[in-house]
Amino acid sequence: MAGGKGTRIAEVAKDIPKPMIPVLGKPVLEYQIRSLTAGGVQDITLVIGHLGDAIRNYFGDGAAFGARIRYIAEEKPLGTAGALFYLKEELKEDFLLLFGDLMLDVDWERFMAFHKERGAKVTLFAHPNTHPADSDLIVTDADDRVLRIEPKNAERDFWYHNLTNAGIYCVSPEALRAIEAPEKVDLERGIIVPLISEGGVFAYHSTEYVRDMGTPDRLERVVSDTREGIVSGRSLRNPQRAVFLDRDGTLNELRGFLRHAEELELIPGAAEAVRELNRSPYLVIVVTNQPVLARGECSFEEMDRIHRKLETLLGKEGAYLDALYLCPHHPDKGFPGEVPELKIRCNCRKPQPGMLLQAAERYHISLEDSWMIGDSTADVQVGVNAGTRTILLGTGEGGADGKYAAEPTLRADDLGAAVQAILSPAL
Repeated sequence: MAGGKGTRIAEVAKDIPKPMIPVLGKPVLEYQIRSLTAGGVQDITLVIGHLGDAIRNYFGDGAAFGARIRYIAEEKPLGTAGALFYLKEELKEDFLLLFGDLMLDVDWERFMAFHKERGAKVTLFAHPNTHPADSDLIVTDADDRVLRIEPKNAERDFWYHNLTNAGIYCVSPEALRAIEAPEKVDLERGIIVPLISEGGVFAYHSTEYVRDMGTPDRLERVVSDTREGIVSGRSLRNPQRAVFLDRDGTLNELRGFLRHAEELELIPGAAEAVRELNRSPYLVIVVTNQPVLARGECSFEEMDRIHRKLETLLGKEGAYLDALYLCPHHPDKGFPGEVPELKIRCNCRKPQPGMLLQAAERYHISLEDSWMIGDSTADVQVGVNAGTRTILLGTGEGGADGKYAAEPTLRADDLGAAVQAILSPAL
């Protein structure tokens, strides 16, 4: 969909369509097309409108870009989905739908495989962002099925997960049945929301780089990230680097076991440290033992509320987590109200490396190029067991638990100092 006017960025490009705004000498739409062809996608339809001849003249039939490109020219704006009417009869297989003003590089095969495995009518490409408070938020169940979309203009008096729609979709031809004429249709309200009520919409949670460059500030950031190799480096076709973080005593104040969201309070400077990592090539992934679940002292619903508060507080400071893994198990029995099926020995309770290994498989992470940061010797030991480098913090327990003998790669006073060390050119 490459027909938008780009009114918010008109001061940068008044005489070219938004998808043709150059980033390091190439239009942003070219980055999309080259990412698609690298993932095996060759048949591309460009819906053009405002100043569309600039797009047609640049890309032609697509042969120079390894693609077969054709065009649909909107004589009048048809919204974010109305032009799909012209493809309705010929689309027989699931297809990708992109907005042409996004800088991105994505492992398309992973995305499409997720969509097909779930038999989805529409799959949203979803990710956290730096401004969830003014973004539409996707709410999912444990199986990644979308339950609802919380609009950005609604008052939020609750904690929320930072998961937003990136503007990329995998779509079944069946989803187009709602488009009955070449009229203005809003993709979200006209197609996606009705399918949510039918249970046919899923969210694919990715750490890959997808960013709107629709304002001068965002364009400047996209140019910088492209120059530094962050855009292409975040594609899951490539091995990733991650910083794994403990939760209690590392991100939030250590006050025994948290059982209620009201007890969570960020350590001063923790959000700023996470924000610095978000701007780097590293993913930020929390791995936390939560035996209160096995002991029956906290429900999964309340634990989710605790983590929604964590994500909300980070988001208010422009920071986000790429993923969060928790171990709900505890091997020792005899607690009142304990949950028997969770009182087991497992491979995910730190210092066992299960959570890190699971994240490594999901996000194509090179563990030897990654770090584990925490305040306990168990955090150091899990990093050693998984093959990462490690940093022991002076916050929280400060290593005073003394349960494990592994020596950390580095020591740091707090998370901010640890992040500075990791991002230092010397490392």
